[in-house]
Amino acid sequence: MKSIIRHIRQSLSLKLSISVLLMTTVIFLTSLGILFVASRRNIRQESVEHAASVLNNVEQGVRRYLNMVETATNSNTWLVTQNYIPDSLIDYSRRIVLLNGNVDGCSITAAPDVFPQYGGYFSAYTVRESDTIVTVREAVYDYFEKPWYKTPVKLGKACWIDPFDDSNAGSLSASDLIASYCKPLFNAEGKLLGVISSDLSLPKLAAAISQERPYPNAYFLMLGEHGHYFVHPDSARLISHTIFSENDARKHPDIITLGHEMTNGHEGTMRIEVDGRPCLVSYRPVEGTAWSLALVCPESDIFQSYHQLTNIIVLLILMGLVFIFFFSRRIIAHAIRPLQLLLQQSQSIAEGNYDERISHTDRKDAVGRLQNSFATMQESLHRHVTDIRQINEGRIQRNEELHAARQLVEEADRQKTLFIQNVTHQIRTPLNIILGFAQIMCDNNHELTPDETKEFSGMMAHNAMALNRMVLMLYDSSDSGITEEIDNLRLEPVSCNEVAREGIEATHRHFPELSITFYTTVPDDFTIITDRLYLMRSLRELLYNSAKYSDGQHISVQVSTTDTHVHFVYADTGAGISAEYYDKMFNLFTKVDDLSEGLGLGLPLAKRHITNLGGRLTLDTDYHEGCRFIVELPLQSGE
Repeated sequence: MKSIIRHIRQSLSLKLSISVLLMTTVIFLTSLGILFVASRRNIRQESVEHAASVLNNVEQGVRRYLNMVETATNSNTWLVTQNYIPDSLIDYSRRIVLLNGNVDGCSITAAPDVFPQYGGYFSAYTVRESDTIVTVREAVYDYFEKPWYKTPVKLGKACWIDPFDDSNAGSLSASDLIASYCKPLFNAEGKLLGVISSDLSLPKLAAAISQERPYPNAYFLMLGEHGHYFVHPDSARLISHTIFSENDARKHPDIITLGHEMTNGHEGTMRIEVDGRPCLVSYRPVEGTAWSLALVCPESDIFQSYHQLTNIIVLLILMGLVFIFFFSRRIIAHAIRPLQLLLQQSQSIAEGNYDERISHTDRKDAVGRLQNSFATMQESLHRHVTDIRQINEGRIQRNEELHAARQLVEEADRQKTLFIQNVTHQIRTPLNIILGFAQIMCDNNHELTPDETKEFSGMMAHNAMALNRMVLMLYDSSDSGITEEIDNLRLEPVSCNEVAREGIEATHRHFPELSITFYTTVPDDFTIITDRLYLMRSLRELLYNSAKYSDGQHISVQVSTTDTHVHFVYADTGAGISAEYYDKMFNLFTKVDDLSEGLGLGLPLAKRHITNLGGRLTLDTDYHEGCRFIVELPLQSGE
């Protein structure tokens, strides 16, 4: 803290900037305080209007639900009275529920002794359970004292009765709390026939109401005539609790007042506390019933955007004050910049830093001349330091180049040694075999059987061909071989099937027991213009690799064409080539296994031959049972 205070005292620009910041802060806080008070008042008024509008829409929605049930009941009343017989009453009860999705149950109960054959009681009841509709003639029980029967009979007209739990002595009950629209039935002479009652599920009604809540934590209440909860987010309070019984008038006079306002059919808005949270409540009666609907909106939801805006504004104020502080400091610092630059530059030079520049000025006073003198001195130092740095960088670069050249020489020497060793090993093996068998045949010419002589001759011929193949490959890989191939291509018509079969026959001479399957989709007289020798060498090399590195049992050669190209496909089964060698296998003197036979020239030379013939040699990387190479040549490769 002491160091900060000392820094402020020593910095003129910092002290002036703090003074500007304090003055700006007072002005900001006064203006925003007035703005926040007015904004809070406007938000509260808008929320009252919004809640009242939502409540009005929801009340109309509830009224629509009630009207649908009333219409469904009233439209069938005349049919029921015209056909007032037991079987018809059961059918009408089911029909009302079946044809009206908002009706969850329908009961048609007869007045006493209307159907004496049923003991003075008759009740047809239909209830909707999920996607199932069940209709029964209920067992005999005393329904004349039930509210849904007694109330409309007493009033002599249709009415909505308070919701109730449909657990009675009958044979069937609804699983949900229901509200019923009940209407007395009279015949033409005005005699009471019974009561028709249509049920509305309160949970469904509550779910429809809850979808319209304007705030995340807002909820709806619906009270009956005596303050019972019919709709409430806490289902445990439904029917069994009233707004008066669960609230102490001394602790919650505002809630008790709300209960009286709602049960008396009043409409309005008031502020209450629910579970310690201030809430805004809009309430109004439900038309055509003794019920009242209320929307409870926690003020924390109402003012949520206000509080978020407050936080944003506070953050913007802080950012603005920080901006003002730095902006004012930059202006002040600019005014005394020459002195600050001179101080910083002298400290930088003392620390050995010569890269920072101080600009010249047009000021003619002593500070300006001092600044220009320092700028000239700094430029001179910078030039000398730059020259020294360039000399050092040049020396480092030359050392790196020498090191890289040495590595290249060492690598070339290593490659040369490996190549000579490999060539020597590859040539010495067949040469020793030829010399050995030749010596045996010379020394034991009269003792050898014809079969042994044939076997030894065959071995000598096999190894001689291997030597000849290696010599040709070495020549082809040399500069002379490349030039000769390019300059001396002999283009002629070549039969695709014939050259493929010749490659198979040549391979059989080296590997007599090898199994090779040949497929073709072109006729034997199908030809392309190409160099027969180099095409034969390439195809033979692919078969030679398959013979050496596959299982030797499932090698296939296939010839096919497209509109523009002919394809030679060589496939085998075995270990195949791993993905790490895909980019290396066509490089000269590269072998997957350093201990294997060969010079690492077969695939590179085959690819070069095919490329010079205008075609392409590729490895099918989607084939995973071994190796599959594809030779693709244009149908007019000689053009």
